Amino acid sequence: MQYKKIDGKIVIGLIEPITIFMKSGEKKVINAKIDTGASKSSIDINLATELKLGPIIKSRLIKSAQGNQVRPVIETDIELAGKRRIEEFTMADRWHMKYRVLIGQNILKHGYLIDPSKH
Repeated sequence: MQYKKIDGKIVIGLIEPITIFMKSGEKKVINAKIDTGASKSSIDINLATELKLGPIIKSRLIKSAQGNQVRPVIETDIELAGKRRIEEFTMADRWHMKYRVLIGQNILKHGYLIDPSKH
């Protein structure tokens, strides 16, 4: 897929496919929700377990609509819009959410612009 660039930044939409690279060498493509209001990216704890992601590298206090909670943090190898990086994700129970992965500012600050009209 070809992505448009503006001032060297990749233009993405509110929902984007990401590739998660597992230690086994396998990879999984999953649609992720882009959330400019989230400072950290998040992955469903059950998905992280299913893909054997980890280990947990630290814990972080997260403030969300559900209140404050301490969440485990993992690093994982992902690709978003053609850019591959190792990034931190907090693990949360996202079973009730439409998207099991949320991409926050910690990833978006590495050269992405968001166009809400892009599909």
